Amino acid sequence: MNIGRVYLKTNVILAPMAGVTDRVFRTICREMGAGLVVSEMVSSKGLYYEDRNTIDLTNIAQDERPISLQIFGSDPDIMAEVVERYINPREDIDILDINMGCPTPKIVKNGDGAALLKDLRLVRQILKKVVRVSNKPVTVKIRMGWDKNHLTGIEVAKIAEEEGVSAITVHGRTRDMFYSGQADWDFIKEVKKSVAIPVIGNGDVFEPMDAINMMEYTGCDGVAIGRGALGNPWIFKRIALIQEGKGDLEPTYDEIINMAIRHLNMLCMDKGERVAVKEMRKHIAWYIRGLKNSNKVKNEINHINSRDEVERILLDYLLELNTF
Repeated sequence: MNIGRVYLKTNVILAPMAGVTDRVFRTICREMGAGLVVSEMVSSKGLYYEDRNTIDLTNIAQDERPISLQIFGSDPDIMAEVVERYINPREDIDILDINMGCPTPKIVKNGDGAALLKDLRLVRQILKKVVRVSNKPVTVKIRMGWDKNHLTGIEVAKIAEEEGVSAITVHGRTRDMFYSGQADWDFIKEVKKSVAIPVIGNGDVFEPMDAINMMEYTGCDGVAIGRGALGNPWIFKRIALIQEGKGDLEPTYDEIINMAIRHLNMLCMDKGERVAVKEMRKHIAWYIRGLKNSNKVKNEINHINSRDEVERILLDYLLELNTF
């Protein structure tokens, strides 16, 4: 699959998730077969004003590539200037993605994210200015619309194509649905029929066959997986195995626990032990979700600040799992 001039080895992508898709998690998902990984959302105004925390979100490791940097904002001039001044010179950024789908209140209250779906004129201004100055392929992520009475997603997709956007990711929910209900794959199919640029489907892909079924049903060119990859980076490898006709292969207990420990160690190297151990609490909960006695383990780890102690608990838990 190609996005502009960027070639992806597979058409299964790690979707951006705030507070999750940091450098370590992206690296793990690339190793597991994600054809493309996308950064956490980065504020265009944060980059414009050179906010240190915002800049830190753009740190990229070579083994993550190809990677897409996702920015959000609603000021076309600021976004274009950030692209020219900060993103264009970066050789480690392969694709630029614009978020027009984030539903969180703190984003939409400023007119960013999914709020843009209510202002098609502004959507066109942003895409026109950013595409014109960008030396990288530009993509956009959207939802169906603001609510069921304002389903503007197909119009936004057409605008994106007209303004030279290289691909579009469609989450099959409206903003007011957040992540509730069922993703509407019929809408993704309609977007695919409406434009010639690649369309990437997103929403309710939790198992490998969900990705296969979405592509078959909607005709979309690829799939972006967000929540389905939480604690489950193997999903990318499993989808590839099915696509190759080799059948599915679920991870073993040993693989799950050892990956959680590796994730912990990589995060400690990247962010330091104090921050990493706290951030890993949610990841470990996702890794062991659904396993026997997992709640007990999660409760223990939530009160621990030592990397060594977390590893000890996980290894003891592995022994327990293998004796059930």
